[in-house]
Amino acid sequence: MSIGILSVKRNPARYQRIQPSTIFCCHNGKIHLSYDKEHCTCAGRKERVTIDLRNIGQKLKRARLKSKYTQQQIADQCGISKSLLSKIENGQTSSAVATLSKISEALDVPLSWVLDGHPETDLVLLPKADRRISADDENMGYSFELLANRSRFSRIEPTIVHVTPKDFNVRHEPYTHSQDEFIYIVEGAIELYYDGQKHYMEKGDTSYFKGVKPHLFIPVDNDGAKVLTVFIDE
Repeated sequence: MSIGILSVKRNPARYQRIQPSTIFCCHNGKIHLSYDKEHCTCAGRKERVTIDLRNIGQKLKRARLKSKYTQQQIADQCGISKSLLSKIENGQTSSAVATLSKISEALDVPLSWVLDGHPETDLVLLPKADRRISADDENMGYSFELLANRSRFSRIEPTIVHVTPKDFNVRHEPYTHSQDEFIYIVEGAIELYYDGQKHYMEKGDTSYFKGVKPHLFIPVDNDGAKVLTVFIDE
């Protein structure tokens, strides 16, 4: 399948683990990892993000038991050991975002539902001031801002993806997932790598594509980028 890109202008010519606390640097509205807990070369404002490992584990365990899967079955599907899955479910170890994504997909639940700590309701109101970056995968080159407490039964998963500036981005391998994906460039510019080809995209551009094909957001400069990304289950 080819992808469609709608542009407002003519286009010009293995993993970090989720820790209970992660440091980000916020500078001029841009967000990136701050490797130094006290200082950052851009002198930005640091924000500590709390990840509740126990809550993540409890959600995964409840979803697994409801689906009547054994730990061994899910571990085999995800290519991890049963002992690691047990530790994740019991909140006894941190885990890579990629690993949590595989487990979520095996259980047929959205990753955003696993990561956020809010109860499910029929109406979700999330003021901008209350939103936080909930997870980061340094080697993926992104951090994710969840826009809604999505129910595990919902087919839509809206997020803001903060693409790490070029000098901080070490992700080069494309990835796949089972969902369709719609993206809208809110700020900055990226190259969308999709199924072997690169497509330049800038503020206002949109694209819709199948996630089963290898794809990747590639930063084009050190300003980073902000991408509205909507994952859609088939």
